[in-house]
Amino acid sequence: MGGAEPRTDDVGTHGRATAWSLAGWIALCAGGGALIGAWTGGGADPWYQALVKPAFNPPPSVFAPVWTALYIAMGTAAWLVWLRPPSATRRAALALFLLQLAVNFAWSPIFFAAHAIDAALLTIVILWVLILATMAVFASLSRRAMWLLAPYLAWVTFASVLNATLARLN
Repeated sequence: MGGAEPRTDDVGTHGRATAWSLAGWIALCAGGGALIGAWTGGGADPWYQALVKPAFNPPPSVFAPVWTALYIAMGTAAWLVWLRPPSATRRAALALFLLQLAVNFAWSPIFFAAHAIDAALLTIVILWVLILATMAVFASLSRRAMWLLAPYLAWVTFASVLNATLARLN
């Protein structure tokens, strides 16, 4: 099932639709992330600024570029899976991807808007498990898609440690 990756030129006359679908997946991920970030204020929140932070806490200016790159990779990964022939596995993979994306989007309002550090920690642990599950299902359809999610898993691992440390310090 994880055979050769589809290429845009393999799609024939659907090349334009394929490019638009790539843009759509990236827009879903990056656009959704940007809207959530704008709504919650992120690191600009006075509550967040007042928290005791560990020495390894990145400056607020790091988060937007990192998340932009991750959302582009995530959208591209979902697109690679979307290009595979329709199947129950593809449906399950994309449903799992959308579920983890919803949990991803939920973290910022829980942490920044609700100021619920412990609930955010539970949310990010659930997210980590969902990313790992998504990668496993993606691997059966597209190795490239799975590997595109690896930096995301690494960043969420770091963010989980940061969230746990913030919970302990505050």
